[in-house]
Amino acid sequence: MPTESSRTRSMNETRDRILDVALDVLGENPDAGMGDIASTAGVVRRTVYGHFPSRLDLVRTLTERAVTEMTAVLTEVNASEAEADATWVQFIARVWPVAHRYRVLLALRRGEYGESIHGLLGPVDELLADLVKRGQDSDVFAQHLPAGILSQVAYGVVFAIADSDLSEGDPSEGDASDGTLGARAATITSLLMLGVPETRAITLVGEPTPGAPSRTDET
Repeated sequence: MPTESSRTRSMNETRDRILDVALDVLGENPDAGMGDIASTAGVVRRTVYGHFPSRLDLVRTLTERAVTEMTAVLTEVNASEAEADATWVQFIARVWPVAHRYRVLLALRRGEYGESIHGLLGPVDELLADLVKRGQDSDVFAQHLPAGILSQVAYGVVFAIADSDLSEGDPSEGDASDGTLGARAATITSLLMLGVPETRAITLVGEPTPGAPSRTDET
């Protein structure tokens, strides 16, 4: 007879599998229902509802996981004594896999769950605003917008690129297939949105991955 701890472990494993599957399913189709998620996870709908009473509960849990991962990264990089623009580069490099994995939240945030997702992202928004304010105070970032708004504009670009085909790359076109092209584009573009000069942004990011198209290749 299974012990309480083994039952709990099994339930937690099932819950985690449902969440992982939900990310994939919703990533392909943000309108997918609980039945689609259950079928892909290899469980019945009742099992999914046993862990998440509603689709909103599932989306909230996914958002909470993303917030936990992003907050941990932001807290660590914010402790750095590097210039704010260099810290931003470190942040995007570390958070890119998270942004790519949870990119479906961008689509869901535009829909009926927008208010709930926005509320849960509060800790991330605050840390981003603090970083941008530090950059503005040291004349590294532009000051034409309040830090809270400018940080959202810049980070919105990161999620937009994570949700695009650029995040995957196309090996047949000579692109990097491991997402490095998208990460580089997201980092440089977000730095430009923050008011960092292009030459400085490119220097901070470094040379492109071999095989990725350069500006001279495109001209």
